[in-house]
Amino acid sequence: MDPEAFLDVANQVIKLKMFPFFDIAHSLLAALAVREDLGANAQAFSRKHPLACWLSTMLVIFAGGMVANGLLGEPILAPLKNTGQLLVGTAVWYVVFYTPFDIGYKVAKFLPVKIVASAMKEIYRAKKVYDGVGHAAKLYPNAWIIMIIIGTLKGNGAGFTKLIERLIRGAWTPTAMEFMQPSFYTKASLLASIIFVLDKKTDWISAPHALVYFGIVIFLVYFKLSSILLGIHDPFLPLENLGCAIFFGGIWDSLAKILGRGQAKDGDSKDVKKNN
Repeated sequence: MDPEAFLDVANQVIKLKMFPFFDIAHSLLAALAVREDLGANAQAFSRKHPLACWLSTMLVIFAGGMVANGLLGEPILAPLKNTGQLLVGTAVWYVVFYTPFDIGYKVAKFLPVKIVASAMKEIYRAKKVYDGVGHAAKLYPNAWIIMIIIGTLKGNGAGFTKLIERLIRGAWTPTAMEFMQPSFYTKASLLASIIFVLDKKTDWISAPHALVYFGIVIFLVYFKLSSILLGIHDPFLPLENLGCAIFFGGIWDSLAKILGRGQAKDGDSKDVKKNN
């Protein structure tokens, strides 16, 4: 592809407006996530507890902005001030849970629909991460760690509110902590945040800003579609396992076990000789 044409595409991507189509895709996947988390009891729960169902879905949809605002000392409910986004989220929630014969849920689960929605959601995620880093940079121009944290939360806030979201639905799952088992989306948002910070605050990345943004979008979309079509859920795992083995005691623990077994065998052989 011609470099100028590629750069032009990148500039068009960075200028995409998120409302309403990308918000619809984001809300659709959020509602699907809530419904699938409810399991076989989803339909009965939505009929018996519509308010709790709606609140938990809205929390998933707006989690990134709420958590980031809370950490930055801004109004937590500020993301809800956009009435258009709130109405879109509510409409999508209703379609997923309450359409006759469950046709809304079936259409949303239809593979081509899910693929398109997932690709749009990852474009939406890149935009949220970028906006989060930019907003934090205005408040704390020299605090890289704050920019990275806010960008990560904007990208996958729902992962960090899962405990509260389930609690709204009456389920207490204290082990559902994103810090203990971070998902691929949290790791990808963290990586994207770091790249955006380096692009914004240093000269280490010489590529045009639009190309950096477009590269993040391609990365997120590619691995999301790979998880749906190929079952590749976390490409970071091999690197994590290697890093843990080298830097976080894995090699030394294994070495200690090997030496411990060797010493135990030596001790057993000496005891046998003494008995003989």
